[in-house]
Amino acid sequence: MDRFADDDLSDDKFLMGRLRLLQPTRGYRAATDPVLLAAACPASPGQRVLDLGCGAGAASLCLGARVAGLALAGLEVQAAYADLARRNAARNGQGLEVHDGDLTAMPAPLRRGFDHVIANPPYYAAGGSPSPIPARDKALRVETPIAAWVAAAAARLDPGGWLTMIFATPCLPEAVSALAPKMGSALVLPLAPRQGREAPRVILRARKGGKAPFRLLAPFILHEGTAHDGDRESYTPAANAVLRDGADLSAAFR
Repeated sequence: MDRFADDDLSDDKFLMGRLRLLQPTRGYRAATDPVLLAAACPASPGQRVLDLGCGAGAASLCLGARVAGLALAGLEVQAAYADLARRNAARNGQGLEVHDGDLTAMPAPLRRGFDHVIANPPYYAAGGSPSPIPARDKALRVETPIAAWVAAAAARLDPGGWLTMIFATPCLPEAVSALAPKMGSALVLPLAPRQGREAPRVILRARKGGKAPFRLLAPFILHEGTAHDGDRESYTPAANAVLRDGADLSAAFR
């Protein structure tokens, strides 16, 4: 499938309506992960950013909404999602150069240096029951090892450039092992749903050629309280600032 039919799409608000994204009603739908990923990327105006596995463009466009003047590029293996990313960029007035292709066979136009690479790789294990929706299953289930994502990012980064990734915590050992020899100065931010709870996801940042020691940061807490309390939204003020107001996560990486 090269394009989603208009009747199969929803029009969703992100960042309190500063961004509106078309997404399939049945298939992979962006939630908090790409917003957190964009908030963790330390990009500055004028820099070049590559989003590996950009999907419908949520992370790139959230980043572009926060930081003006970026040169944004994306790579997406599913043609229909790549098409959505282009449509979403146009309807939000952002420039996003989207290429169809696989990160293990990088398209020629993307074989250049970037200041930042961001990625939200699939996190479901290769085994287990597949989703009945093929496009969603492909977006979520691991086919390419996390080490290959790290290697692809390292190859695309200029010296001193930053890799920022969000993924499931069990992927962390493989990702950290894959950083050597090109990447260093790694920082890991655990994302805990509540105070005192384990973190099922983490954000990893690493720098090409970085020499600083590895750092495991204090968890970023997403929800207030110790347990779910009905249907009301319970984000912490810090999480609300990121997910609703488009704030960055710079304070969490100090």
